[in-house]
Amino acid sequence: MENNRLNRREFVRNVAVGAAGIAAGMSSTPQVEAQSASTSNILNYNENMEYRRLGSTNLMVSAVCMGGHTGEIDEREDEEKNRYDVISRCIDVGINYIDACCEYEVMYCTKALKGRRDKIYLALSDCEREIRKENYRTSKKLLEVLDNLLRQSGQEYTDLWRVTAHERGGRHAFSTSCELMDALEKAKQQGKARFIGFSTHDYRWTKMMVREFPQIDVVLFPYTSMSKRTRVYNTDRDTIFDVLKAHDIGAFGIKPFGASSLFKGNTFIDSPTAREDDRMARLTLRRILQNPDIIPIPGLSNVHQVDNVARAVTERRELDPKETAALTTANREMLARLPVHYQWLRDWEYV
Repeated sequence: MENNRLNRREFVRNVAVGAAGIAAGMSSTPQVEAQSASTSNILNYNENMEYRRLGSTNLMVSAVCMGGHTGEIDEREDEEKNRYDVISRCIDVGINYIDACCEYEVMYCTKALKGRRDKIYLALSDCEREIRKENYRTSKKLLEVLDNLLRQSGQEYTDLWRVTAHERGGRHAFSTSCELMDALEKAKQQGKARFIGFSTHDYRWTKMMVREFPQIDVVLFPYTSMSKRTRVYNTDRDTIFDVLKAHDIGAFGIKPFGASSLFKGNTFIDSPTAREDDRMARLTLRRILQNPDIIPIPGLSNVHQVDNVARAVTERRELDPKETAALTTANREMLARLPVHYQWLRDWEYV
């Protein structure tokens, strides 16, 4: 392994110094509520959209954002035009954050944002060339990937570099975690990333990372309408949300629709089940938005879906007994429809 690899003692020592500075700054920084924030400080503000503070970044981000890995796109549409139209509608309804987690998504999104990049906070990742792949588990390699991604997409920087980690229950070695944090911090110091974080599907590794590395700005992890804010172990009694709040780390919820398994049909507007699928999507988002500490980022396949998620934000949060029963049934059916490679979503019932 490279000679410049940090060992645990050296890295923890560096983290402790950084954490002390963060703690000092946080002690005098009050929590800012979305309702009290000046709308002039909100990027792409729309009065019909709710905005939430994204941890210590102090960015006011739309309560629902555009995530990566869209659902099935109608084969009758041109994908480049589809992405342009979807992003245009996101801007229209006040959505101000896009999560592009694969190279092709980055290219489509940055092309669609040309001339209006100032309307959107953009997060970048190249999921196939980051630490979930064995050849990309050093700081040097990760920074090379970021440089290449920025160069190819014509970006001088990204608002958030959110490296994609193991996704199916695997945990990285602590040495890999140290390499990751070294790369993230260097990117931030060099002005290539305003903020830094990671996305993972593994609960225990997420919790370890936010405890060990409080300099993380944002994390992304699965959160569906089945997710609950409790997870208690005999020797581990705080939840991810407890740790996030202690370090003022922002959180995005990925896979809110269970990788589209929530829906009975496809994502096409003329699907026979489109009306019921739209209703389930809104019920899901209303349930998730009851948790003020998470921001759901569903993949959006068409303009109609953008309008539907924006509508969910304007509806009442509490579900009545009939709606609760309908969502419970839909969640049970969603679990039954989960593909084999998405069974790990079952692990996120308690968060």
